[in-house]
Amino acid sequence: DALNIRGATLLAMARAVNALSLRADYALIDGRDIPAGLRCPARAIVGGDALSLSIAAASIVAKVARDALMTRLDSDYPGYGFAQHAGYATRAHTEALDRLGPTPAHRRSFRPDRFV
Repeated sequence: DALNIRGATLLAMARAVNALSLRADYALIDGRDIPAGLRCPARAIVGGDALSLSIAAASIVAKVARDALMTRLDSDYPGYGFAQHAGYATRAHTEALDRLGPTPAHRRSFRPDRFV
């Protein structure tokens, strides 16, 4: 919650690339911004998942990893339905939050009422 979602994403991206056991020669970034502190040359590509097979493959890997995380959260926090709504601001998720309150996994800065 200390960063907005975009800032957190860029920071996580830089940390992941910089932590690789082999130094990256080049990074293709899906979006318009290159993360600060990235220790390799990079190119930002808006709509990159439709233009680069590497970015498309990385998007699939990221989705599978996120789905696994949501399944684990569903087990850790029964009643929220994470396996069904994957954490998105659906009616079922909002109702679970109203009924049960937020978990430690919830971002306190997220306001689903802005998206309804």
